[in-house]
Amino acid sequence: MSWPELLAAAADRCLDVLLEGADQDWSRPAHGLDWSCRETLDHLALGLVGYTGLLVSRRDDRYVTLFASLDPAAPVPDCLDGLRIATALLTATVRDTTPDARSWHPWGHSDATGFAAMGIVELTLHTHDIARTLGLPWDPPDDLASAALDRLFPDAPSGHGPSDTLLWCTGRASLPDLPRRTSWRWDGTVRGRREPASPAG
Repeated sequence: MSWPELLAAAADRCLDVLLEGADQDWSRPAHGLDWSCRETLDHLALGLVGYTGLLVSRRDDRYVTLFASLDPAAPVPDCLDGLRIATALLTATVRDTTPDARSWHPWGHSDATGFAAMGIVELTLHTHDIARTLGLPWDPPDDLASAALDRLFPDAPSGHGPSDTLLWCTGRASLPDLPRRTSWRWDGTVRGRREPASPAG
């Protein structure tokens, strides 16, 4: 799949599983985070729209001043619809952005593929965080994890499944002989390959 297709697939898969837990208590903390499950949704909306704004504005020195938030009084299903809209905005912008375009990010000035990968990481990891709290069995799908690892985590360890590796890279799990990380960051800088890699085992 292309990056826009992967980003759209991430939205579909993540929102489908979150909708399964929409009737639960979202005021509880998302697993491993200081935010509640509901606040984590708001963080996602802000991030996805923020990445869109960066790609549109092509800033080279700072975040854009556009912020997005979800209605705090809206029911969870409506908030999930808001996230679908935010992802659709980023997906369309990634699709329409030229390959030579660059924009600022504190973890590496990036191109459209980098911001698409960032959106996939945000969606899949925070879905994992919320799903853990809500008791929903869900891990980042290997095809999405593999693409994100290839684009944003060039130093990721080999020999492990993509989902497990992404969770390790982002401080959410340990791997055999590798303890859980206490700090992490991705590298959004452009390194040549632009299309997603095939999932690795």
